[in-house]
Amino acid sequence: MRYVLLVSHGEFAPGLQKAIEMLAGSNREDLLAISLKNGMGADEFAVQVKELLSEKIGEDDEIAMFADIVGGSPLTTAANVIAEMGLLGRTVMVGGMNLPLVLSTLLSKDFAEDFGEYVRSQMIPEAASLIQEFKVAEDEESDEI
Repeated sequence: MRYVLLVSHGEFAPGLQKAIEMLAGSNREDLLAISLKNGMGADEFAVQVKELLSEKIGEDDEIAMFADIVGGSPLTTAANVIAEMGLLGRTVMVGGMNLPLVLSTLLSKDFAEDFGEYVRSQMIPEAASLIQEFKVAEDEESDEI
């Protein structure tokens, strides 16, 4: 199976998981979320990540991990756990997650031949193109009295 793993500071990852479940269906086995909560140390977070991955990830499974901040503690800690578990070769990691990126990846992940390459070459550029200013046209005021 191909899994999408969300990691973040605070409640961002679980909140994003809930939003995605509204759009893509609830109780998805292929969508996992874990967060580094306020006051939690990196060691405790690492234990929780390892428990989650040990429970879910099999020897043929692949992971697309999305994190809130490139180089942030949740990303680096989860990456270290993934490395320790021997999963690096089956994992693509992306910092700067957002709803369109994660949703598109989740819904299209099973159609890609090379999952990691698909995320790198298709999903990241697609998500970047969706970040743009939203403008609402102002009504022109009438000069008539």
